[in-house]
Amino acid sequence: MTHACLRGQPWPMGATPMTWEGQEGVNLAVFSRHATAMHWCLFDAKGEEERVALWGSSDGVWHGFLPGLQVGQLYGLRAEGPWNPGAGHRFNPAKLLIDPHARELVGSVAKLSNEVTFVRDASGNETPDPQDNAARMPKARVIDLKRELATGAAIAPPPLVAPEHTVIYEAHVRGLTRLHPGVPEPIRGTYAALASEPMLVHYKKVGITTLCLLPVHLHVDEKHLLELGLTNYWGYNTLGFFVPEPGYALAPADAQAVRDEFRVMVDQLHRHGIEVVLDVVYNHTAEGGAGGPTLSWRGLDNASSYALGGDGQYLNFTGTGNAINAGEQRMVQLVLDSLRWWVQAFGVDGFRFDLAATLGRDPALHHQFNRGAALLTAMAQDPVLARVKRIAEPWDVAPGGYQLGAFAQGWQEWNDRFRDIVRMYWLGHECTPGQMARRMTGSDDLFADDGRSPLASVNLITAHDGFTLADVTAYRYRHNEANGENNRDGHGDNHSANAGVEGPSQLPAVLKQRAAWRRALLATLFLAQGTPQLLAGDEIGNSQQGNNNGYCQDNATSWLDWPNADDALASLTFALAALRKRYPAFRHPRWFEGHPYHEAGHPYTPGGDIAWLRPDGVAMWDQDWNNPWERSFAYVIEVGEGPAPARERVMVLLHPGASVLPFVLPDGAWRVALDTSTSEWGEQRAQSERYELAGPAICVLVQDIAP
Repeated sequence: MTHACLRGQPWPMGATPMTWEGQEGVNLAVFSRHATAMHWCLFDAKGEEERVALWGSSDGVWHGFLPGLQVGQLYGLRAEGPWNPGAGHRFNPAKLLIDPHARELVGSVAKLSNEVTFVRDASGNETPDPQDNAARMPKARVIDLKRELATGAAIAPPPLVAPEHTVIYEAHVRGLTRLHPGVPEPIRGTYAALASEPMLVHYKKVGITTLCLLPVHLHVDEKHLLELGLTNYWGYNTLGFFVPEPGYALAPADAQAVRDEFRVMVDQLHRHGIEVVLDVVYNHTAEGGAGGPTLSWRGLDNASSYALGGDGQYLNFTGTGNAINAGEQRMVQLVLDSLRWWVQAFGVDGFRFDLAATLGRDPALHHQFNRGAALLTAMAQDPVLARVKRIAEPWDVAPGGYQLGAFAQGWQEWNDRFRDIVRMYWLGHECTPGQMARRMTGSDDLFADDGRSPLASVNLITAHDGFTLADVTAYRYRHNEANGENNRDGHGDNHSANAGVEGPSQLPAVLKQRAAWRRALLATLFLAQGTPQLLAGDEIGNSQQGNNNGYCQDNATSWLDWPNADDALASLTFALAALRKRYPAFRHPRWFEGHPYHEAGHPYTPGGDIAWLRPDGVAMWDQDWNNPWERSFAYVIEVGEGPAPARERVMVLLHPGASVLPFVLPDGAWRVALDTSTSEWGEQRAQSERYELAGPAICVLVQDIAP
């Protein structure tokens, strides 16, 4: 059958079943400001291709309507235009291209990074590769968008989690359950397993309210990983911004089943009070740099899609070879359309934006970061997206890319200063009490000036990128040889410690020291003001054997080692979660104002919201805050739940040293709610006058306030 393309309309983007001028069919809209022609390539069951020229372009959007075309049709795109890399143009109609708005892809993506973009002529100049690649390229499939959205609307509504109660759990879909003995074997490592009964029980014990999943968008493996026989396990190399990664599903070959499995997972988590946040990668695409494959954007309109220099070279803000042109309105539209799709069709509750500084690089400001850049502003005012969580990884890898604290109201940010200072404090690196106190109270130096609360700080001790908690206390150096880059990849400065032995040890003194560090670090995460984010597996002592960049290790290195879980550490984590939930002092949503009746050098006097004390019981002096040698200190918090007056005052003792240190306590009887130097979590021993704390440890004491 030969199709005649009618005018159609330039919106919505992608392939949309609709009625146009009384006829049923499919409308296609695709952006390319610089193309001279665009072909809609239709494929039948035998793989035969029919090329249909789109009707035309309206404001850079090529569009057309094909009467009679139905859901299920496979298609691709071919764009004609200039080949002029110096001006940013890399058009090549020999290459079948993927629709950036495709909701489903059919065909293998396993070796797409091997696709050739150009060849060199006798003079060494780049010329477009003439080989047609249609047989190797996956095809987009037209799907019933109304059905997808209706199915998404039937997902249980998101739980109403108060911001101050949020506890984030960062996890990889496969790695979280692949080795879990309690999860039925057939579903381990899948979307379905995330909402299985053993995991739901575990989330509740750990106090998890929000599951943050590493990338679940369809991704491809980079060429150098294919050559090494490795895969992109983390998935930070997106090809399909609207397509769930099929490799995490029970039936990966059935795209509808993949989508439905994802929705069931979200639905079940919602019904058990768990939010779902996705780690999303909009800062770059899977096409890489100039030598990478032409799969979609490069062939459709390279000059508009990517941030380019004046010579047409890619501005590599991300370290992956390319960065999206966040100032191009159609790229802004692509990101917004994708985000809305995941909220409306899949029910997700928010997003953690990888290398979010790139999304705010403004071409009008020579690609400097602008908190009011088009994409960031559009997210904030979008009626669908304004109500979901937006968490920034507030940096990228290029000059001017470190923007911690620079995002606008409505954003939360990963706080790597919290991570570094807390590690330095406990693990023996140079640090002062003042630095630690600031991180324990929400990092006001980063977030207070623009009107945000302490909850804007997403506190983390570890993340997928770096050492696990077990490894940050057992290795001083990275051990990434298995990644095939001669141990050059991953962070070189981790503020870690090993207690005198690098890696595994059976020496009792070493094991005791490491266990004490881990308990203190975990306690710090749960007791600090802000929004805690726990790396999945840290609560059970999971190790990656010193590999601090497991992005390509889809194996036991990265899968959580549930069979060898540290039950004592898990028990502490459960106690910490209960403690944080029980006492509003550890989740105060406003900035502390200090102690109005408490002068430096004098004993503690009740009143105010927080007071800072030396171990001898008197208030901290200026010189105490900056003393790197005497780092132990305490503080007392008096805040209630919301507007209610405080019913208890809570005292926190921090002692990073190895000695037994006596802390003088304020007058009255105190209960010991937690002491990480012991193994009896939740103990309620009475205590008065002084408390001897065996470091390194944190202790929490509670005193009732008389009405």
